[in-house]
Amino acid sequence: MSRAVIALASLSFILSTTSTPAQDWPNRPMTMVVPFAAGGAVDVLGRTLAARAAEILGQQIVIENIGGAGGMTGANRVAKGAPDGHLFVLGSVGTHAQNQTLYKNPPMTLSRISSRSSWWPKCPCCW
Repeated sequence: MSRAVIALASLSFILSTTSTPAQDWPNRPMTMVVPFAAGGAVDVLGRTLAARAAEILGQQIVIENIGGAGGMTGANRVAKGAPDGHLFVLGSVGTHAQNQTLYKNPPMTLSRISSRSSWWPKCPCCW
């Protein structure tokens, strides 16, 4: 019995002293995918948000306009990207809800997009 207590105490001591430090994030430039054409309302909103977010995070945010298919092309780019938090989509109700229900086999699912990271704007162009 005492060996079990000593083993448990030793294990808890070892686990508490071998912690892993948190990684810095973001540690490289980020990419915001705007799934609509450049110059539109969502693009202007994305550039405004990216400028302020870059100031707060201290890291550059690159805007990538990937229009087509009602936003599915850009959202699909994020869904297939690495889930490291450096690639995200500025989605809308169209990219995250309507396309998922209107099309029988959308190229990506909402769970794949959301697991990466996404911003959902509420702007007049989306309603």
